[in-house]
Amino acid sequence: MATIPETMISSSQGTRPVPVIALGTATESSIAGIKIVAPSTLVEAIKMGYRHFDTAAVYQTEKSVGEAIAEALRLGLIKSRSEIFITTKLWCNSADRHLVLPAIKQSLENLGVDYIDLYLIHFPLKLIQEEIKFPIPSECVAAIDIKGVWEGMEECQNLGLTKSIGVSNFSVKRIKEILSFAKIPPAVNQVEMNPLWQQKTLNAFCKANGIIITAYSPLGAVGNSSWGHNRVMECDVLQEIAQSKGKTVAQISLRWLYEQGVIIAIKSFNTERMKQNLDIFGWSLNEEELNNIDQIPQYRHAYLNGALLVEHNDYIG
Repeated sequence: MATIPETMISSSQGTRPVPVIALGTATESSIAGIKIVAPSTLVEAIKMGYRHFDTAAVYQTEKSVGEAIAEALRLGLIKSRSEIFITTKLWCNSADRHLVLPAIKQSLENLGVDYIDLYLIHFPLKLIQEEIKFPIPSECVAAIDIKGVWEGMEECQNLGLTKSIGVSNFSVKRIKEILSFAKIPPAVNQVEMNPLWQQKTLNAFCKANGIIITAYSPLGAVGNSSWGHNRVMECDVLQEIAQSKGKTVAQISLRWLYEQGVIIAIKSFNTERMKQNLDIFGWSLNEEELNNIDQIPQYRHAYLNGALLVEHNDYIG
C-alpha cells in the first residue's frame, strides 16, 4: 500500500493535514445520473492507499463515497472516519445565503458522516434551476451574491459541519473580493491545472495568501468526450521527459504538479493506472526538465461540467 504525502490547510482546528493526492469521482455518466462509480471501486482505492476523495453534489457520487468509507471501516482497512479526507462542493443551484446550510446537510446525509473535511463553492455563479439538468440554458445563469454565500459557508464551518471551507474555479479577482470581507478566508481553490495550463499567477497569489490550490484535470481530463482533451498526453515535451526517465506521461505531469506544491485531484478507475498515479514520489524532475515544462505553450480548457463553457475571467482563474 502506498503512503501519500500530506500538506497543511487552514481549518477550524488550526492547520490540519490533507493528502496531496485526491481521487476524483466525477464522470460524464455520474453527472448525467446514468452510472455512478461503484463503492467497491473506491474500497479498492483505499486498499491501494488513497485517503482523500473529491466529490460534489452535482457529481451524484457522495453516496458512493460514504458507502465505501463505511465498508472500509467494516473490513478494518481504516480504523476511523478521521483517516479519510472528504472534499465535496456546493452546487450552483444552492448558491444563495439561505440555501448553503440545507445543501451541506444534504451532502452530510448522502455521505453518511457527521462532518466534511473541506466544503467548496463549486463555481462563482448562481443557477436558477431547481433540478440538475444539462445542458444549462444561458437564461438560468445569474450573478452570485458572493458575500451572502460566503457567510453561509462560514456558518457551516462555525457549526462544525465542515472543518475547512474554500472555493473552486475562482480567479484572483474573485478571491480578492472574498478576502475583503471574509472572517474565515478560503483554505483551498480548486481549479484546472496541468503543464499546459500552469496557472502561475493564480498559484502565486494563492500561496501568498495561505490558500492551497487543488489541481483538477491534471492530465487534461483525457478520455472524457464531453470536456476532455489529449493535449497533455500528446505533448512532445512531456513525452520526451517520460521516455528519458522511464516514466509515463501521466506520472511526469502529476510529479510536476506535486513539485508546484498543490493538491492533485486525479481520476481513474482502472486498477493499474490508479497504482501508477501514486508512483510519483521518491524521484524528481531536474532543473532542465522543469525549465522545458515551463516553456510549454499554455492553453486554457475552461468548462462547466461539459455543459456550459465559462471562459470569462470572473469565473475561471
